[in-house]
Amino acid sequence: MIVAPSGFVLFAALFLYCIPKNSTQGSSALFAEDIFAFSNQEQASVGLPARLNIPMIGVDSAVISAGLTFDGAMEVPKDPAEVAWFDLGPRPGEIGSAVISGHYDWIKNKPAIFYDLHKLSASDKVHIKDENGLVITFVVSEIRIYGKDEDASGVFSSSDGKAHLNLVTCTGAWNKAEKIYSERLVVFTDKE
Repeated sequence: MIVAPSGFVLFAALFLYCIPKNSTQGSSALFAEDIFAFSNQEQASVGLPARLNIPMIGVDSAVISAGLTFDGAMEVPKDPAEVAWFDLGPRPGEIGSAVISGHYDWIKNKPAIFYDLHKLSASDKVHIKDENGLVITFVVSEIRIYGKDEDASGVFSSSDGKAHLNLVTCTGAWNKAEKIYSERLVVFTDKE
């Protein structure tokens, strides 16, 4: 991890490996490449995220923390029914862009947690319950698809002084040789 003198940490760009349809194996990673900024003092304003609820698509999941692996990739949940919050960024509800990732596709004949993420639309609600029981509501503002090699710096940063929560999963075609999907689906949300 690279730490700048002013308390800024490594920025993660968006390259998420996902599990293929009906597979019990696969690699999952969100690669870190650029720098983003957030203030350490903002970290104390809300509790750690504990649960993610998206009523429109039936998501109700525990939230685990995810940092970076040794090769600079964001850790992701091993359990396809869980989601992972990137804990080197802001907490959901703090100023900036918090990021939560989850698996896509079918694993062991069950849909992964973000299988239906693409069904969300503008104005749908996303709720985060923190460790203190506080529920923070976010509203979907945009859904965007990125190519796996496309610059996704806007997913992990914002400069508007508001709180955002961005949900990330895979989409597109599965490349069997590389064990990776061709695209990333990002749902951008704004704190209500």
